[in-house]
Amino acid sequence: MKGDSGNSVSPDDGPLTRWLGTVQARSGDLAASEAKVVKLLLSDPLFVGTSTTAQVAARAGVSAPSVVRAARAIGFTGFTELKLEIARARGTTEFFAPSEALTGNASTATVLETSIRTGTDAMTALGGALDVAALDEAVSAVQGAGQVLVVGAGTSAAVAADAVFRLRALGARVAGIPDHESAMIAMRLLGGADVVIAISSTGRTSSTLSVADAACSAGAKLIAVTTQYDTPLAVLADIALVVGGAPLPGQMAAAGSRLAQLVVLDALAAALAIRDPDRSRRAEHAGIDLPDLS
Repeated sequence: MKGDSGNSVSPDDGPLTRWLGTVQARSGDLAASEAKVVKLLLSDPLFVGTSTTAQVAARAGVSAPSVVRAARAIGFTGFTELKLEIARARGTTEFFAPSEALTGNASTATVLETSIRTGTDAMTALGGALDVAALDEAVSAVQGAGQVLVVGAGTSAAVAADAVFRLRALGARVAGIPDHESAMIAMRLLGGADVVIAISSTGRTSSTLSVADAACSAGAKLIAVTTQYDTPLAVLADIALVVGGAPLPGQMAAAGSRLAQLVVLDALAAALAIRDPDRSRRAEHAGIDLPDLS
């Protein structure tokens, strides 16, 4: 089998995509050889699910023991259990060669199709990665918070701004502080009744990590919204809301992660409003649309 062949998942293959989202969420802190195996698994699950340890090792460019260690590092007892889980997740799934990264001559229709697929895959992976108990805990933390500060850098800054808007409309004492120095000062003034929501796709953004660390040092509760477990931000957090998602070409990676982050924060805001009728009335007064549960 050629090393550059691939068998990704079809757009309508929900169960396998959700399962791959779970795997991606567990793969934040791997040794280099283990990361190569997991990268192969995420890009070509059919090959891994139908190959021997030696075949996977050869294509990933690692040793056979590294394949076994990689399987264990992402939560399986060994390579055999990993293959069984791939088979269970596949069901009757169909596979196809993954899309190439967008090129300079890509048509507008191709760009649109790729963008739609990126969003669809991100939402499906989110269903397999997010810990609902952690989301419930985050809702409780925000509900009882004295004040909530939201931070994010780069593309996550837009998500942070949206979270501030949603929570403020529900009557929460919430603020976003885009300036790093001001954010550091604000974090040092927090206490145990306060909550910080830190948003970072990679979980390694240095400015976000320094602000989050200052919040923890002050005694505030830290909620992380990120892509993987075991990243520095997820490990630092009291509550980690991990959205998962498979690796994407550079043009689309930020877009997929941002969409998943927005959905998680929308769910947090909606759950907060539903738990507290007063907050729901505030949201309606502010013109915010909430789920119709009648």
